[in-house]
Amino acid sequence: EMTYKVAISFDRCKITSVTCGCGNKDIFYCAHVVALSLYRIRKPDQVKLRLPISETLFQMNRDQLQKFVQYLITAHHTEVLPTAQKLADEILSSNSEINQVHGAPDPTAGASIDDENCWHLDEEQVREQVKLFLSQGGYYGSGKQLNSMFAKVREMLRMRDSNGARMLTLITEQFMADPRLSLWRQQGTGITEKCRQLWDELGALWVCVVLNPHCKLEEKSCWLRQLRKWGEMDVCPLEDGNYGNELPNITNALTQKLLQRGATTITNLEGWVGHPLNPIGCLFLTLTEACRLEEENCLEISDAGDSKPPVYQHVPVVTGSQDGDESYLSLALEVALMGMGQQRVMPEGLYAQDKVCRNEEQIIARLQDLELDLVLVQTLRKQCILLLEGGPFSGLGEVIHRESVPMHTFAKYLFSALLPHDADLAYKLALRAMRLPVLETTAPSGDVTHPHHLVSVVPSRYPRWFTLGHLESQQCELASTMLTAAKGDMLRLRTVLEAIQKNIHSSSLIFKLAQDAFKIATPADSNSDTTLLNVALELGLQVMRMTLSTLNWRRREMVRWLVTCATEVGVRALVSILQSWYSLFTPTEATSIVAATVMSHNTILRLSLDYPQREELASCARTLALQCAMKDPQNCALSALTLCEKDHIAFETAYQIVIDAASTGMTYTQLFTIARYMEHRGYPLRAFKLASLAMTHLNLAYNQDTHPAINDVLWACALSHSLGKNELAAIIPLVVKSVHCATVLSDILRRCTMTAPGLAGIPGRRNSGKLMSTDKAPLRQLLDATISAYINTTHSRLTHISPRHYGEFIEFLSKARETFLLAQDGHIQFAQFIDNLKQIYKGKKKLMLLVRERFG
Repeated sequence: EMTYKVAISFDRCKITSVTCGCGNKDIFYCAHVVALSLYRIRKPDQVKLRLPISETLFQMNRDQLQKFVQYLITAHHTEVLPTAQKLADEILSSNSEINQVHGAPDPTAGASIDDENCWHLDEEQVREQVKLFLSQGGYYGSGKQLNSMFAKVREMLRMRDSNGARMLTLITEQFMADPRLSLWRQQGTGITEKCRQLWDELGALWVCVVLNPHCKLEEKSCWLRQLRKWGEMDVCPLEDGNYGNELPNITNALTQKLLQRGATTITNLEGWVGHPLNPIGCLFLTLTEACRLEEENCLEISDAGDSKPPVYQHVPVVTGSQDGDESYLSLALEVALMGMGQQRVMPEGLYAQDKVCRNEEQIIARLQDLELDLVLVQTLRKQCILLLEGGPFSGLGEVIHRESVPMHTFAKYLFSALLPHDADLAYKLALRAMRLPVLETTAPSGDVTHPHHLVSVVPSRYPRWFTLGHLESQQCELASTMLTAAKGDMLRLRTVLEAIQKNIHSSSLIFKLAQDAFKIATPADSNSDTTLLNVALELGLQVMRMTLSTLNWRRREMVRWLVTCATEVGVRALVSILQSWYSLFTPTEATSIVAATVMSHNTILRLSLDYPQREELASCARTLALQCAMKDPQNCALSALTLCEKDHIAFETAYQIVIDAASTGMTYTQLFTIARYMEHRGYPLRAFKLASLAMTHLNLAYNQDTHPAINDVLWACALSHSLGKNELAAIIPLVVKSVHCATVLSDILRRCTMTAPGLAGIPGRRNSGKLMSTDKAPLRQLLDATISAYINTTHSRLTHISPRHYGEFIEFLSKARETFLLAQDGHIQFAQFIDNLKQIYKGKKKLMLLVRERFG
């Protein structure tokens, strides 16, 4: 083990300086200094107490003094000899500086009674560490380190250690010297979020320092001078974290935002919550600190790793209290409720607005540490009633200004705290707080029966509420808390539902509430709660109406959820949404999601429906299907046919709707899809009719030999061929008109010559079983069209052909020859065609050489 030399100086029960041979540099004492201090505290008898060395020297005669000095020099001659020689010279020189001063210093004598005495603090080390942590930009754990330094200052202030302010001064100096400040100022950008939070904490600690009732007046004036000096420096960031030329003038926002009946003005220009000096937080802490029960193990950490919440007791207010029951604890609660409930204008700027939210959350977290006994419940009730009746002072008064800070977060705490003790007051307060006037667009109608519904809407600039998303989610949380509490109470649920419908303007939040209500209403381990289920359904219906005409990426999810919710409510709810589909869904949603889900096997099983109920649902679904098909045949026809399959009349009606829409409103893809469905269902003649209609919409150019509709064309021709000669004769003119691609036409021709037509065996038709000739109609027309397509395509390809495509072109001509040879005089036609090519394109010598080689 290493042995270290440690020296500690004391003065009036404080350690005023330390040195240790370990050389450790830190703002905290090293382990060896702590060990020696503990040894001195625990075993005072073992450490010999001596008089100051000057007293001992005073008792010696001249011989003893000479002996003492010589022995001292001998013991340390290498270290002290130069100093001893120098001192001897100075003492022997009559006009030396040392001889002008009476007496001599004594390091063992301690300070004089008038000297400053404070605990040892390695100032240089504090500066170095803060500088280092700031240089790392608040990242890599350095933010954590700075916060632990702040915590150390808090602890020092709590222990009334005068070094607390000294250490804070050193930290502040380094913050002011941060080179990034001037950089941010030049760029005109705000300081970073992490840095802002550190500056906030710095400000909060200075508030603690200057509020300290135990410090002297001269100390306070000294700090004030220092704070002013820092505040006047260019680089010092403003309270909102920005570098503007001036703070935004809040009073400008309050031009009196046409005072009329049902309007109010905000008298509190400066909000106490979110204020840079945090007055409510400071007062609350000061008052609760007086009531804190310091348990033996209060510093122990619980198993979860969190420190235990503080335990408080009532300490009566002795002087100046009008109320005999008043305690510092009830005053702390009162202060917090007054501050949180103050009607105040939303400050300008993202940072200031964010600070309001964070400050609210901090105060509420502290309030939740208070265990509400009878005295505190009385205080809570009294204060809540005052807030409800508080007029323009209160953010929970009947009328609030359009731009006052919403009370949702606060009201959620009040609601939960009051509910077990006074449910009526809890609901009255939470319902009043549901409003968010900044989103209201029209003036109130002046409904005198509901005075608390009035809001002041002064036409003004739309304020920039950067935290609006957070505020809306808090409004939603408040509503959700009330819905949960009101489960089973139809009257209360109605009122909460009305408040939601009146005050929440975002469909996604109402959808979230609907989902919350549904979850709470349908617990896995017990029966559903119908009251809350109906609320969930009603909210869901509102979302459907809100998002029907606006695009919402969650729309499909919302529609599916609504059907699930309606299914849980029961068959009447399903009938209702099917009958009023046009106000809730698009035709596509109504057929493909709503009706299809309602008619599914799972839904029928889930509801255990009897036959009449099943029929009623099916009839509603069919009516819906036909209405949707009429309104949007393109997207709903196929779903409508599927839904109407089991009812002959409805199916016929749906089919007729498709036929009527085919000429104008439908694409060939949609018609082919429905035609294939018809064939699959066993209606080949209807499939043929629809395929024929689809063909009239199609146009395939000579070079579209990979077009996605080719499979549909081949299928349509195969279907016509299987039905018989008449159908084939009917579709071939359509094919010839629509398809100009030679390879597709030759494919159709080849398939039609391979088997006899009419193999589908339509009842009542005779089938000759003979193969069809390409010399006679209808195949003759198809053959001519195919030959013509090959000729046209050849000329088109030759106008811009490159040598690397020559081989492919020769293969194409070989395919063309196969088609030409199907005609009686095909070989003559083909020979003429080749001669023609050789004449027209004789300039393409290499290509014509290849043509001659293959075709002569």
